[in-house]
Amino acid sequence: MPLIHRSPDTGVWLLTTPHTSYALRIDDSGAPCHLAWGPRLTAAEADTLAVAADDPPSSFEGRPPVGEELPVDGGTRYGTPSLQVRHPDGSRGFEWQPLGHRVHTDTPGSAELVLEFRDRLYPLHVALHYRVRDDTDVIERWTVLRNSGRARLELLRADSAAWTLPPLPGYRLSHVTGQWSAESQLRREHLPFGETVLTSRRGITSHHANPWVMLDDGAATEDHGPVWSTVLAWSGSWRLTVQRTPDGRTGVTGGVGHDGTYVPLTAGEEFTSPVLAGLYSDGGFGAASRAWHAYIRTHVLPHADEPAPVLYNSWEATGFDVDEAGQKALAERAARIGAELYVVDDGWFGARRNDRAGLGDWSPAPDRFPAGLRPLSQAVHGLGMRFGIWVEPEMVNPDSDLYRAHPDWVLHVPGRDRTELRNQLVLNFAREDVADWAHDWLTRLVADHGVDFLKWDMNRAFGEAGWPGQHDGHDRLWTRYVTNVYGVLDRLRAEHPHLRIETCSGGGGRVDPGILARTDQAWVSDNTDAVDRLVIQHGFSQIYPARVMSAWVTDVPNQLTGHSVPLRFRFHVAMAGLLGLGGDLTRWTEEELTEAAELVADYKRVRHLVQQGRQYRLTDPLDEGATALQYLAEDAGELLLFAYRRSPRHGTPQLPVRLRDLPKGARYRDERTGTVHHATVLTRYGLRLDLPSGDWASSALHLVRVPDEG
Repeated sequence: MPLIHRSPDTGVWLLTTPHTSYALRIDDSGAPCHLAWGPRLTAAEADTLAVAADDPPSSFEGRPPVGEELPVDGGTRYGTPSLQVRHPDGSRGFEWQPLGHRVHTDTPGSAELVLEFRDRLYPLHVALHYRVRDDTDVIERWTVLRNSGRARLELLRADSAAWTLPPLPGYRLSHVTGQWSAESQLRREHLPFGETVLTSRRGITSHHANPWVMLDDGAATEDHGPVWSTVLAWSGSWRLTVQRTPDGRTGVTGGVGHDGTYVPLTAGEEFTSPVLAGLYSDGGFGAASRAWHAYIRTHVLPHADEPAPVLYNSWEATGFDVDEAGQKALAERAARIGAELYVVDDGWFGARRNDRAGLGDWSPAPDRFPAGLRPLSQAVHGLGMRFGIWVEPEMVNPDSDLYRAHPDWVLHVPGRDRTELRNQLVLNFAREDVADWAHDWLTRLVADHGVDFLKWDMNRAFGEAGWPGQHDGHDRLWTRYVTNVYGVLDRLRAEHPHLRIETCSGGGGRVDPGILARTDQAWVSDNTDAVDRLVIQHGFSQIYPARVMSAWVTDVPNQLTGHSVPLRFRFHVAMAGLLGLGGDLTRWTEEELTEAAELVADYKRVRHLVQQGRQYRLTDPLDEGATALQYLAEDAGELLLFAYRRSPRHGTPQLPVRLRDLPKGARYRDERTGTVHHATVLTRYGLRLDLPSGDWASSALHLVRVPDEG
């Protein structure tokens, strides 16, 4: 069956992925309507769904609030709108008039359907885009809106897509909440009737929520049950609305912006929404996560096939006390224990001695780096490591030469205070001159100082989000800011193909597929406490793969929480993602340095499994027993098992852990002890974890498949 098929008799469009189907059609009113999203259908089976869709609207209820591909504001529609328009004459609403369709199959393994419409009265054109591929069940959807008239109009709401679930007796909503240093706290809760809104009004993805949801019937587990999920690829303010209706349906609509903002559209102007991707899986939350992981590695990240290096970052060792001699000494110790990338954090530039001054003045401090960063870069390269640097291009301290020269470059509202957070203001990247300035100094920094890696930070949310002097600036900046940040990143990568970038925003404040399409990894949280990170990394892994999850081993007591846990435990938690080191190595004992070097070497032997393998969350980190994670190679030829136990409570059963998806009859050898395990025993009966006694115990078990006998 082709990826996209249209029935000539019923007009049903059937989109097919490896394991799922998505069906829609245009009804008699001209509106695009949803038919099915779930298990695979034949074209004939999909056609039968069109019959039930012809029921006329209820005299009292109007059109059903859930069920259109992009619910609009207009007519007898009273549900959550995905598209709201204010026309030049002040009127609102939209009425569908189909114009045709296009199917693109130019890219091997993928197909794109475009359904084109216009308003029956006003010159607004709408194109609904659908992309499917033959190697993923993820369906990408987005919308393009074009003002084909001569007068300006306003998109009060311009969501990317709306997704409709089948009628179910009940629904459960999964999402994450959090705050700075406590991101990605997973919540699973009964979905109430009415509208549930998840949003960020901060100008960034935010620490407090992430633009994704999962929905199930309330009975799904990690390994079983149908799960529907959607993820928005946008790094600014966003909104997802989940609506459960009295007629037994549930739908999700989402896109850019938040309440109170709109997108201006001048004559001839076009707005392309970000992708709101969707996925159906019948294998529980775990299968849904693995499908998202594979999609992000294959179709989002620019270099996911590369092994991510073990990095060292200077922040927790030095703070702002950064100079050439001290960094060289740290670099020597980092190289000694096996680091492959050395990153100088904050404090290397301008008058930066604390967080009150210097942001915006991006030249190496002459008293700290008399000859610039090149001597340090050369020393790092001479030690066999790549060289990285911390930057925060979107921010400025009022105490800086940049701000004194360009106070108009920050987000502000005339006559109102400019509220500082962390002693800094936000530069208005919606301005082309600001974006060009940032690109110019960044590309010189990379070229002149031998920079291989940027840690791109963004440490505060928007405030006084105005753009004086620009017509519609107060509303236009919310989207243009993000697209200009994307543009700077895209230009840098094109000019410096060797450059790799980490997205950071005070920790995990800007992580989403939009920014990940332009970066290589993500700083998940400023909280490096291994105990807290078990929970943070669990929530992060619901959508995002270990291949993007930066995790550091830092000193104890932890700077944030005061917890003290063994070095091995800290390493094993960080090894579940992209291993990094962040402690003050000049204070580590010889024993600690030796142990660290051994653990770094261990990670390098198995990182291909962490970064490219399929991840299985075998137990919940909040359970009383051990927390266990499995990474399985695509060919099931080897696997890695991490296990963590906090403070065991006397009498708590130590249950075996059942591994997942091992080939029946296969045998696996423990690379450390030589013990051979049978796959059937590991999956059906389980493995008793060999954890040391006492608090904060951990282990890493590497198993390699033994050739079949005979």
